[in-house]
Amino acid sequence: MTDINFSRPAGDPDSRGPDGVSPTLRAGELRWDIIELLFFAYRDFVGDADHELEAFGFGRAHHRVMHFVHRYPGLKVADLLDVLRITKQSLGRVLKQLLDEGYIVQKTGNNDRRQRLLYATAKGEALVGKLAGLQTDRINRAMQDIDPAGQETVRQFLRAMIDRDDPDKVLETIFGSGKKPRE
Repeated sequence: MTDINFSRPAGDPDSRGPDGVSPTLRAGELRWDIIELLFFAYRDFVGDADHELEAFGFGRAHHRVMHFVHRYPGLKVADLLDVLRITKQSLGRVLKQLLDEGYIVQKTGNNDRRQRLLYATAKGEALVGKLAGLQTDRINRAMQDIDPAGQETVRQFLRAMIDRDDPDKVLETIFGSGKKPRE
């Protein structure tokens, strides 16, 4: 897969002991239970949308691009690259297909004509709505027996899973440019 980028080395040398081994590994406390639950949850969460996307000849990269373009109308291409942590080359292939097939339109910035601002078309909005509906149904089923405090714990856990160095980078990138998410 060409759109996997690493923003920093996998293991922070400062977090390892003098023997070069992570304290977690030394203690034998690997979280296989959570690791596998996350793998299976991710598989099924994106699988609902994957099946729908196949009919259009699209994949997960298309879904991710469409999601953020729909949620943040006028998103700059540069900000989308930051949010998705992919290369221009990886985005270019996917974005070209979405533009050519009428799911996204690209406009130049009002103040800076070099900016490329992205907007979902009605066709794109319909597709994102359908995919989000499938994923919302799965989330609602999973949360139906969890009280509000437990649901807040789930949100806190997921936020904590975002890189500690910049947990709000995604939101800052988007909101910092004055963009507000669609409801």
